[in-house]
Amino acid sequence: MSSTPGSIRRGNPLETGHRLLLKLTGGRFPRTVMGMLAVELHTVGRKSGRPFANMLTSPVHDDNRIVLVASKGGDPKDPDWYRNAIANPDVTLTVNGVDRLMTARTATPAERAELWPQVVKAYRGYAGYQEKTDREIPLLICEPRA
Repeated sequence: MSSTPGSIRRGNPLETGHRLLLKLTGGRFPRTVMGMLAVELHTVGRKSGRPFANMLTSPVHDDNRIVLVASKGGDPKDPDWYRNAIANPDVTLTVNGVDRLMTARTATPAERAELWPQVVKAYRGYAGYQEKTDREIPLLICEPRA
């Protein structure tokens, strides 16, 4: 992952534009991307200990959890943000301009079996990403910290 100090990821124009829109509108726009909840995930690097932030979408969410899809477009490796969240599960999600302290964990096989059809229903592209890779795309469940 190409990143700079202070947690800003470079190299993804869509993410950069999304982040700029959020900053300019005080977190009010865009609240959704392709019909999914827009979130900013704040993690701590598993190797560096530095903070990172990634703009993501959540196809499944409610008051008690936000589900993130570690698809990386069907890449053979899990995304760094997912590996960071597993290594350091105390994460912060910024949703609609509000920071939420969360604990991240990988969905159990039973949870994934229940959630995956909902994920694909929200965005069909995830099914294509899964077909493209040999790894099972993990779902990261973020729940409010106790």
